[in-house]
Amino acid sequence: MGKDLPLKLERETLLQLAPEQLVDMIVEQAIAIQKLNSRILELEEKVEKLKVSRDLDSTTSSKPPSGDLLKKTENKLEEQSQQNEATKRKPGGQPGHPGKTRKGFGRVDRFETLRPQVCSCCGNREFRCEPIKIETQPVAQLVERPIEIVEYQRHTCICSQCGSTQTADWSPEIVPGQDIGIRLQAFLGWANNYAHIPYEKQQEMLWELGQIEIGLGTLVATNERIQTAIEPSINELSSWIKQTQPNIHVDETPWSVKGIKEWLWVVANSDFCLFTAADTRSRSELETILGAKYVGVLSSDDFSVYNGYQVVAQQKCLAHLRRHFKKLIILPGLHNQAIGEVFVDLIDEAFRSYALRV
Repeated sequence: MGKDLPLKLERETLLQLAPEQLVDMIVEQAIAIQKLNSRILELEEKVEKLKVSRDLDSTTSSKPPSGDLLKKTENKLEEQSQQNEATKRKPGGQPGHPGKTRKGFGRVDRFETLRPQVCSCCGNREFRCEPIKIETQPVAQLVERPIEIVEYQRHTCICSQCGSTQTADWSPEIVPGQDIGIRLQAFLGWANNYAHIPYEKQQEMLWELGQIEIGLGTLVATNERIQTAIEPSINELSSWIKQTQPNIHVDETPWSVKGIKEWLWVVANSDFCLFTAADTRSRSELETILGAKYVGVLSSDDFSVYNGYQVVAQQKCLAHLRRHFKKLIILPGLHNQAIGEVFVDLIDEAFRSYALRV
């Protein structure tokens, strides 16, 4: 309303105003009310969107599942009611899933024969040599010392025929001058770079498995040697991917390195998996891995880095698209729920068809 109007309008004051002034006041109030109503609608829409964003989790957005843990206590009663309506899938093998362990391990390293010691009927301790029945059960056991200390003794000898001196080659299982064998070095490389076991935990593990003490410096140097040894193979794999692979999947995830946030990129399909550590998740990192363009089909999520990257075609992750459509279902809008439900059903049908095919 106008600034000249009094802040508090009483009945006596209004009765003293001319009709033209009253009309002007009503018009100004109508304009102000219209603006306030528009503002209220705008704020209500923002509040609804904020409510949706607050309730997003890994099933309705690109947020990682680890973020769901923060909501479990808050939504405990709601989750229990939902579980009563639909049975939650239990961990482990699902109905119809072909098992692996029960098929056996494909090998037997040693046999252990178990014979009865005492007859429970008469107390006799002697039994006939041939059993009338043998039951078998393969079991994976942890041996007492999975790590053994081997002293290699390389001999230098004199040839009995010509008298020349010959020295034996070192075993291919070791690197001369190094305290850790090839196989154990490979295992430590797996533990460090794949399982992400800290060096201090690796020391504890080596003590538990073999009663051996290995210094942190030795573990660090071992990992550096592994990196140097596999670098040519990684470069060869990277070139092979760019030149020969018709389709690849690409993703990136945060990776803490000595307390600093780095990014771990992965390029993969059913035949290979290549990891690359990088400083950022920018387009320049993608181009460093794949080149300025990729002559194939690139499958990824909808992160902006992939949009506009030169490829033959792009396939967006259906799981991510499904989350976006689930979010659309709960967003306020005229046809949002109907559109979201249709596309969620289509994607679910695609997943079911793929599961039957494989």
